[in-house]
Amino acid sequence: MVASILLPQHVQVWVLESLAGIFALILVLFFLPIGRVAAGEGVPQFQVDERDIMFARNRLQRGSAEYETYYAMHPENKIVDDRIRSMPGLLSLKAKKAHPLHFVAAQASFSIPLALRNCVDGPVSENRLDISAENITPYIKGLTSYYGAKDVGITELLPYHIYSHVGRGSGGYGASISLNHQYAIAFTVEMAHEMLGPSPEAPEAMETAKQYAEAALVAVQLAVFIRSLGYDARAHIDGNYRVIAPLVARDAGLGEIGRMGLLITPQLGPRVRLGVVTTNLPLIVDKRLQDTSVIDFCRICKKCAENCPSKAISFDDRQDVDGALRWQIDHLRCFSYWNMIGTDCGRCIAVCPYSHPDSFSHSLVRWAIRQSGFARRAALWMDDVFYRRKPDQRPAPTWMEVNLSKIREGQSAEKSDS
Repeated sequence: MVASILLPQHVQVWVLESLAGIFALILVLFFLPIGRVAAGEGVPQFQVDERDIMFARNRLQRGSAEYETYYAMHPENKIVDDRIRSMPGLLSLKAKKAHPLHFVAAQASFSIPLALRNCVDGPVSENRLDISAENITPYIKGLTSYYGAKDVGITELLPYHIYSHVGRGSGGYGASISLNHQYAIAFTVEMAHEMLGPSPEAPEAMETAKQYAEAALVAVQLAVFIRSLGYDARAHIDGNYRVIAPLVARDAGLGEIGRMGLLITPQLGPRVRLGVVTTNLPLIVDKRLQDTSVIDFCRICKKCAENCPSKAISFDDRQDVDGALRWQIDHLRCFSYWNMIGTDCGRCIAVCPYSHPDSFSHSLVRWAIRQSGFARRAALWMDDVFYRRKPDQRPAPTWMEVNLSKIREGQSAEKSDS
């Protein structure tokens, strides 16, 4: 541009006219009605029985009353579930991606939600604070952020948010769930970009466990606070949910559910974990985003599907599932892969263009994606150019580099001495 000043005047005019033409063309393309899609019906017509989800099924032990009861109701699941149970399992040191330090570190983080399992509920103060929804809602959101949440939203608690029967956690297995709360507070916690880069290796599992622990701490503190005000509240944390967190978070305005079946948030994409607190404290609800730009981007991107090691993510358009239009992953393929490698993979999150760090340039691209179908297609092309269609695994932080051969040599020496 500077060199063009030294050119003859007629050439300078040509350069300026060309640049103006290019800018005008981009401007026109930006506002063309490209990639417009309807949100479609997003309300499932049936409640989900938590006993049917893979996490609950995988916990069933052969010979137990719960095992016999469940497979009497669903004999079609027994063979495949027994096959998965025969695999090494999540965080097993016999799994393909096992790491003697990282897996133990992840187990340490998972111990937090386990220790807090009986703290999700509790006694309610008899001294109820008389406060309006208008006054308490901003405080609740600020307090949730103060406790460690990235984003916070509130929705009315609806029947399809709630599991129909207990499948795991506190409470009797198979018991009907009755959650007499009017509102749900949903929040996100951020997963570190550098820890997801090596996925599906062990650092990703460490980060998953750590953020489940962080979400549990936020949710339990918030629930205790609300109960201390004289209003009933329950925290919903890893292994002890009564609600389907992604649906609650979506309806609370925190994002839209994408092709990989996870919540895509405006700032961090799927690079988050979710927590929920349900309550009868009067609150002002947020509007659902219904961000069709996410749906359109997921329709054209398919990067998560191409990079999924288990081939569990569909390349097809959304399907009607129980009355709701959405993408549905093959949970058996996904969960089987987890139990083979020992981590929860996370490759789909790592390669998603929405998961890039929340920098100014990436935020600008995200803004353009929300505004324009053309910008979505241009952004996808740029992402493929700069980050590749099938990105390489990024290295883990340097502090995680350990000479495992020395650890194994030390273990062998100890065994020989004994």
